[in-house]
Amino acid sequence: MTLIKSISGIRGTIGGFAGDSLTPVDIVNFTYAYCAKMKERKKAFGKKYKVVVGKDARLSGEMVENLVVGTLIACGVDVIRIGFASTPTTEMAVTGLGADGGIILTASHNPKQWNALKLLNEKGEFLNAEEGQAILDCAASGRFNFCEVEELGHVVEEDYVKKHIKAVLKLDLVDRRAIRRARFKVVVDAVNSVGGVIMPQLLKELGVKVIQLNCKPTGDFAHNPEPLPANLTELSKAVVKNKADLGISVDPDVDRLALICEDGSPFGEEYTLVCVADYVLSAMSAMARRKDKDIDKVCKPYRFATSSNLSSSRALRDVTERLGGHYEASAVGEVNVVAKMKETGAIIGGEGNGGVIYPALHYGRDAMVGAALFLSNMAHRGLAATQLRATYPEYFIAKNKIQLSDPKLVDQVLDGVRKAFAKEDVNTIDGVKISFEAERKWVHLRRSNTEPIIRIYAEAPSQDIAEQLATKVMNIANDIIANDL
Repeated sequence: MTLIKSISGIRGTIGGFAGDSLTPVDIVNFTYAYCAKMKERKKAFGKKYKVVVGKDARLSGEMVENLVVGTLIACGVDVIRIGFASTPTTEMAVTGLGADGGIILTASHNPKQWNALKLLNEKGEFLNAEEGQAILDCAASGRFNFCEVEELGHVVEEDYVKKHIKAVLKLDLVDRRAIRRARFKVVVDAVNSVGGVIMPQLLKELGVKVIQLNCKPTGDFAHNPEPLPANLTELSKAVVKNKADLGISVDPDVDRLALICEDGSPFGEEYTLVCVADYVLSAMSAMARRKDKDIDKVCKPYRFATSSNLSSSRALRDVTERLGGHYEASAVGEVNVVAKMKETGAIIGGEGNGGVIYPALHYGRDAMVGAALFLSNMAHRGLAATQLRATYPEYFIAKNKIQLSDPKLVDQVLDGVRKAFAKEDVNTIDGVKISFEAERKWVHLRRSNTEPIIRIYAEAPSQDIAEQLATKVMNIANDIIANDL
């Protein structure tokens, strides 16, 4: 049994003892703490608060939802229950329905025995580190003060899926006409979660012929739900068998988008964002060149800039700079990418795990808008997915980790590696990232938020070079550990 409490929420496996896994006691405790801190943050006297609650299709969803909704009512909070809804749908519902916050019941790509509470502020965005820590501290206190009967909250039901789809379709850079003319055929693998509710609807509205695979929202995941190539072999075979133009896979809460080319090969999760950013920046540049009168409507208040986290592929930076744009990296974590995008005014950004953030819609990873913009790019370029992929810089990533017996060693290892590469381009905003510009390669070491582990990602123009760089850094790290012992 596992229970992980972090500044971004609480997640764990269902069943077991309170405090050791995600039990009803832990769910109530954490929901209460969220309510208490939400009220402090809003500081509105004599006002009813509203919170949106959405869930993916996990087997434990109904149980967790009932506990969360009941606790919110007991705290005097009105609940807008939107049922089966993706993470981005729930995020958009918070602002669209004028709520004070939101709780998403999903463990994202974790297996079916897991569930989680992901917490949103009144902007439909994830809480920052300070806000998240305040909730952890409140939950640890174990003190509760529920409302009297006259002050109890109430529940209303709302379906926000169609509104999410409509908002995507209304975006200026989603070219419905071009996509319809292309007559695409797409296979969708929604791993039997809420992606099967929303993604086929969007694609059909775009004029795409949809072949559904694992699209019944039963919560009985047909395969490991993380949308990695090793887990998408069934989708790859279905794309080839049906002579489809593209395969689309989403994780259970539909914030990550993975793509399969027409020959069954992976497009590469790192390249989902790269391709979408290429399309957005190219469209923005073309409008500027021809002095299109609609450019302000499409692009304001954003700048010709992109952002992703330090562990994402360099390919986004290459494409951005090739088109004359500005790129900046953030610390790992969606909330950090969003903060960097707001700081730089980036028109597009996200993470290398297939997470596309398009602020013209909302500040959150959204596979729906990612798919719509990707298909717009394919339609405009007139290229098959494999051909489109070949237009982007080729990079390979090696992912490793070092398990530590003593968490105190993490800082020593990071500091030792930083000193070992002091003559290189070193970034320390999130662990240590060393860039070797002339060789177009980098390595990033960062601590895990939940385990005594150092994650080591290395990227280079070939897999061999990436592995060699990772090995070199791991050997240095291991020497530091051995000398300390």
